[in-house]
Amino acid sequence: MKDAAQLAPLVTGLAFALAFTMGWVANRVNFCTMGAVSDVVAFGDWRRMRMWLLAIAVAIAGTGALQAAGSIDVARSLYTGAQVSWLSHIVGGLLFGFGMTLASGCGNKTLIRIGAGNLKSLVVLIVLAISAYMTLKGAFAGARAFGLDPVRFDFAKLGAKTSDLPSIVGASAGGARLAISLAVAAAIAVFVFASRDFRGTREMVVGGIVIGAVVVGGWYVSGHLGFLAEDPATLEEKFVATNSGRMESFSFVSPAAYLLELLMLWTDTTRVLTFGIAGVLGMAAGSAAYALSSRTFRWEGFGGVEDIANHIAGGAMMGFGGVTALGCTIGQGLTGVSTLAIGSFVSLAAIIAGAVGAMRYQAWRLDRMA
Repeated sequence: MKDAAQLAPLVTGLAFALAFTMGWVANRVNFCTMGAVSDVVAFGDWRRMRMWLLAIAVAIAGTGALQAAGSIDVARSLYTGAQVSWLSHIVGGLLFGFGMTLASGCGNKTLIRIGAGNLKSLVVLIVLAISAYMTLKGAFAGARAFGLDPVRFDFAKLGAKTSDLPSIVGASAGGARLAISLAVAAAIAVFVFASRDFRGTREMVVGGIVIGAVVVGGWYVSGHLGFLAEDPATLEEKFVATNSGRMESFSFVSPAAYLLELLMLWTDTTRVLTFGIAGVLGMAAGSAAYALSSRTFRWEGFGGVEDIANHIAGGAMMGFGGVTALGCTIGQGLTGVSTLAIGSFVSLAAIIAGAVGAMRYQAWRLDRMA
């Protein structure tokens, strides 16, 4: 019989290794959602956006394959509950997207930049973690839990047990679910590879595939290797070393808050290393390893008072928005979307809209100053 105490080091160790890989690759290929949106808005350059979409396609296909093989059950994740708090997804997504633009990158990019020596991003991460913790358990929690989350749509009224696309269309059986996952992934891949410019950037192609595969690997580690059908201590099923108590893959907002909590309450034995915390540490470590090996590591600080204010405001908005929307550009944009959860698509659209809005605002402000 598997034991939770023995499984925890395996789960967290593999989470660190997978995130380390993501951090290394993301730094090398400059994987950044905010940057991808900015490239499209400012220059009409879709290459980084296509890399991000390729990662989504791989994550959807891989997650669907794991589900069909019986290795995981996406119904046990945070993203697929029958009741979807759509207002939280929209408000949280918009704030996160706006904030990541002010802060020069999302949670994922913040960790990458920290690994490369960016002290501005370290400040952003600290503010993000504090804001996220306040949204989970502190002063901001009431607004989220009692103001936004209760505004929901219940997909059970449509006869669906969960809010993912296959369940909604009545194709939750293994083969039908896999077919839908592969069809969605194939449609995205067709768009991605329709561009000759993108096909010619081999590094971006490999980067998108690897990052998408890391998300799939996270599901396997947490949802299969770390799953106990009957925990000897409670006689109930358990997902080992997860903060949510459910199956998880990579996300970087709530885990940043739990990392802060672990460091502050280190002597409290109830606070332990988890999948999410290991992912945060692995991402930064992988980026640092690449930066040092490629000699691109550079210390970078703030350029002035306005720069400080923008990054602090951006970090606070990302902390609140990421928790409220149940994830960031990785947590919802890759991990959540890989389950084909409707709420994840809503959050992703809101994040992109928020980022575009912030970019338009910054351009307008520069024009006014000029």
